[in-house]
Amino acid sequence: MNDASPGQRGRSEPARAAAARSSEDDGGDRGDRGGGAPRPLYVTGLVGALWCIGIGLAVLTTITLLGWIAAPRTALGPGLPGVFRTAVNLWLVSHHAGFSVPQGRVGLLPLGLIVLPGALLYRSGGWMIRAAGVPGRPRIGVVHVAVALAAPYAALAGLLALAATSPAVRPSAWQALVAAFVVALGAGALGAARALVAARGRRVRSGLGALLRLLPERPRSLVIGVAGATAVLLGSGAVLVGASLALHIPQATELYDALAPGAVGGLLLLLLQLAFLPNGVIWGMAYAIGPGFSVGAGTGVSPSGIFIDVVPLFPPLAALPEPGPAPLVSLVALAGPFLAGAVGGVLTVRALPSPLYEAAPLWGFTSGALTGAVAAGLSALAGGPLGGGRLATMGPSPWQVGLLAALEVGISAAIAAWLANWRALRRAEAAGDEEERPRSRTRKERAPRRRAAEKRERRREERTTSQPAPAAEPAGPSRPEPILAAPVPGPEPVQRPAAPARKPAPFDDGALEFEEAEPVLGPRKHAKAPRRPAEPVPADGPEEPAHDTRWAAEEEEPVADEPEPAPRKVPAPREDVERIETRGGAIYVLRDDPEDD
Repeated sequence: MNDASPGQRGRSEPARAAAARSSEDDGGDRGDRGGGAPRPLYVTGLVGALWCIGIGLAVLTTITLLGWIAAPRTALGPGLPGVFRTAVNLWLVSHHAGFSVPQGRVGLLPLGLIVLPGALLYRSGGWMIRAAGVPGRPRIGVVHVAVALAAPYAALAGLLALAATSPAVRPSAWQALVAAFVVALGAGALGAARALVAARGRRVRSGLGALLRLLPERPRSLVIGVAGATAVLLGSGAVLVGASLALHIPQATELYDALAPGAVGGLLLLLLQLAFLPNGVIWGMAYAIGPGFSVGAGTGVSPSGIFIDVVPLFPPLAALPEPGPAPLVSLVALAGPFLAGAVGGVLTVRALPSPLYEAAPLWGFTSGALTGAVAAGLSALAGGPLGGGRLATMGPSPWQVGLLAALEVGISAAIAAWLANWRALRRAEAAGDEEERPRSRTRKERAPRRRAAEKRERRREERTTSQPAPAAEPAGPSRPEPILAAPVPGPEPVQRPAAPARKPAPFDDGALEFEEAEPVLGPRKHAKAPRRPAEPVPADGPEEPAHDTRWAAEEEEPVADEPEPAPRKVPAPREDVERIETRGGAIYVLRDDPEDD
């Protein structure tokens, strides 16, 4: 089928992708025919349903013709109308729609035949997305496309069931209607979802994966958990059936020789055995869960024991164990449900962890309960009557399988979900703590930084020690610089503790350093000669001093010079002769000069 009109068959893929993107911007992925109005959705669904039914009937009619040629011609009815009627019945059986015969009702139908209509409907759902587009939102649009395909498909299936009715075989019209609608709805939805996701540029491997992307988070996690647990259950059943068939190959060969189908009949028998293989896997799953299955009225095959009688001549039934206690090796399969529950619980939590520790077991048990419901449905599809009499009961009991599967898978899923959620929350808390605190460096990471810091410190010390000290200026007249008050010799300055050495600024090697200026000393006072003691004044008043030659001689003698004061100890000149002091917003340079005698 092609979604383009004859005038658009040469249209390139990039142009189609651009058209799809532009239609998405308008609110939906709507296809068009030759640039005109989009195709009506239900008309497209009718075309798709006719296409699926036509191809399916063509394939099954070909197989029926092969059987009509190989088998006696009276087995399928008189002439070609009987062949066509048999092909229609076989097409209805492929949808799991039962029929009635004069001996009773036939409900044990091969599940493998559902692959043919399922694949055709899957392709038709994708074609409808490309041809008619998605009306509205993606989730609702997928449902609309699936319903538009399933409704006409089911109606046509009901009409075919009525048309194929004969005195020998009477198909169930209501079963054909319901079964065809369910199969078309499921397969069409998967195909439509995959086509929709692929049209948006996302890579998908299956329709189930595409459908999961369209579901909300919590339903998606439950579907993932149920799918994983169901896969483990079916895997345990497949291993059990395969091992049993491998151990009973001689018995199967005897049954095949007893039938003597011939070349064409052998090919048809092989196809029939492959079609019933999914039923055998589900029977093995029921054995692993515990209830087992029956092969006729009053029989039972379960881990508690094997109770069987005469079975039909069908080669796959040779895998049944001998009557008596169940083989010890088969009891290993009892661990399958608990393993399935562990897998389902972990997948449920991994798809969507729960922020509460108490909620995770509930979601795990919910996943297990839904798995039990799926197991019950599969058991109902895999069994059924095979005529009347003793073969009226064939296959596992749906309610027993569903109940035990819900308990076993649910409990183990709850425990596994709690453990997985606890680990996920602990891992998230640990990751949050690591982000909050700085990452500790290892010794190898700290070594380069430590060496770089030491090298910078060494260079700083070298620059400090290599700076030459200012040379002392020779004594002489003061420099013509503004001096507020020149220091003069006086009392020894008060010794102050030396200020700690300051590191030079990183941006200037010769940074100017300031230090506290010493207090300015007052002018030095010259030493005076000692005064003579005053003469006592007589009581009767001062008298005229008599002329005394002794005193005259003394006056004539020259007065000796006053003794010079002892020279003061001048402190050694400081290394920094010049000092800078800031007063009143002005900067003054102070210099120590030698003392004047």
